[in-house]
Amino acid sequence: MLRFQLFDDGKPAKKADLAFAYLFGSDAVPLRAELEFKNGTVLCTKRSAGPAGIALPWNIDGVGDVLLETVRLQERDQPFVLPLELMRGLMMQLCHKIEDWGLFDCLDAEALNVRVNNARDRLIEAMKIDDPAQIAAAASSALAQAAATAEEMTALHAKVLLERRQQTAGFTRRVFGCHVDLDAPIEQLGPLLEGNFDFVTLPFPWRVVEPNEQNFNYKAADAWVDWLAKKRIPIKGTPLVCFQEHNVPDWLYIWEHDFETVRDLVADHVRRILARYGNHIQVWDVISGIHAAQSFSFNFEQLIELTRVAANVARQAAPRCLSIIDIVAPWGEYYAKNQRTIPPMLYAEMALQSGISFDALGLRFCFQPGPEGMYTRDMFQISALLDRFGAFGKPLHITAVQVPSNNVSGAGAWRGKWSPDTQARWLKEFYTIALSKPFVDTVCWRTPADKTKTKSPGLGLFNADLSPKPAFNELMALRREIVPHGGGE
Repeated sequence: MLRFQLFDDGKPAKKADLAFAYLFGSDAVPLRAELEFKNGTVLCTKRSAGPAGIALPWNIDGVGDVLLETVRLQERDQPFVLPLELMRGLMMQLCHKIEDWGLFDCLDAEALNVRVNNARDRLIEAMKIDDPAQIAAAASSALAQAAATAEEMTALHAKVLLERRQQTAGFTRRVFGCHVDLDAPIEQLGPLLEGNFDFVTLPFPWRVVEPNEQNFNYKAADAWVDWLAKKRIPIKGTPLVCFQEHNVPDWLYIWEHDFETVRDLVADHVRRILARYGNHIQVWDVISGIHAAQSFSFNFEQLIELTRVAANVARQAAPRCLSIIDIVAPWGEYYAKNQRTIPPMLYAEMALQSGISFDALGLRFCFQPGPEGMYTRDMFQISALLDRFGAFGKPLHITAVQVPSNNVSGAGAWRGKWSPDTQARWLKEFYTIALSKPFVDTVCWRTPADKTKTKSPGLGLFNADLSPKPAFNELMALRREIVPHGGGE
C-alpha cells in the first residue's frame, strides 16, 4: 500500500479531494486502485505490483487548482509526504523538458534556468528535514516556485517556436475553427461564424440522423450544410462513429452482444453519411472517443477492429477526404475506473501499428465540469502532452477545446477563479502553445455561445445574448496575428 501524508498549517489535514485522484504506473498509464483518506493520510491500495504515482488536484499559489502528478514510488512502511513527492514529480518532468526543448543554453531562458536551479536546491533542502510537517511546508513553497517557472518556461518555448513557424509560413489555410450543434439556430449563430473562423465543425450524431433503424432524419444537418456551403465556409464533420451514450441510437443496443452485426452497421452508416455529404465535407473525425467511452462491452481487439473499419470504409467512400482519429481525455484518467477502455497513448500506437488508414490524430482539451470534461492541467503539462502525441509522426488537430468563463466547481481553476478575463488569458496561452508546435494543424473551440441556463459554466466565446466575450476578441486578435494572410498552402 502507498501512503501519502497531507498537512494543513503544520497539522495533519482533515480532508482531501480524491474525487479526481488516481494512481498511475509506467508511461503514466492509470491503474486500478482504491483510494481512501484517513487521519491525514491518503491510503492507496493498488491491484497490480510495481512502482506507482498518484495524480490529484492541488492548489498552487499563482498557478491555480490543477491536477498534478508525483514521481512513481515503491511501497514502504513509512508514508510519503505528498507535497514533497509532487515537487519531485514536477522537477523531474521540468528538467527533462528543458533538455528536450533545448533551453539549458538559451540566453532568453537564462533567468528562468536560475529559478529552476533554485527550486531544485530548495527541494534538496526540504528532503534533508526530518519533521514531515516541516517537509510539507518547505516542499509546498518550492512547488509554487517551480510550477510558476514551468509555466513561464513553457510560454517562452512557445513564443520562440511560434515566431519561427510564422517566419516559415508553416500554417495551413484553415487553422481556427468552431463547433456548432445541429439544433443551434442558423439565423442567430450563422452571422457569428461567418468571417470569424476558417472552418466550422458540424456534428453528425448517429442517434440524431438515424433515430430508428432505416428511418433517417437529415433535416437539421442538411440545413446547416446548405447554409455553410452557400457562404463558402469550409466544413469539418464529426464524428462518423462514436459509442458515447448521447451518440448511440437506442435501436443499436439490440445488437450489443453481436459484434459482427454492429461492425457491419457501422460500415453501412459511414458509407451512407459520406455518400450524402462527401461532396461538401472533406475533413472528418472518422471515429471519436471509442477508446474512452463505449455503450457496449467490446474488448480491445474489437475496438481496434471498429477503428479499422470506420477508417477504411471512409477511405474507400471518400478517397480525397482527410480522416482523423479523435482522442478524448488524452491523459487517460478514465482508464483507472474502467479497464474495458484503452489508454490513449496505447490506442494511438495501435492505430499506427495496425496499418489503419488515417491521416491525423485529433485531441480534445475540454476542461469543464461534467462527464465530458477534464480537471484543469497547467500549461506545462499541456505542452508536454502535445509533444508526446506529436512524436507519433502524424499531424495533430485540436478537435475541441474550451474552459469556463464562470466560477464553477468540479473543473479546477487556472490563475485564480474562472472569469471572462481568465478564460481569455487561458485561450491566448493555450492557442499560442498549441500552434507553436509544427505538427499541430488546427484548433477548434467547442461551444460558440452560452446556453440560457442558470449556473452555466459559460463555455462559449459569446454570452447567451450573443455579445462577444473577451475570449472571442482574444481569439480574433490571435487569428490576425498568426495567419494574417490566410497562411500557406
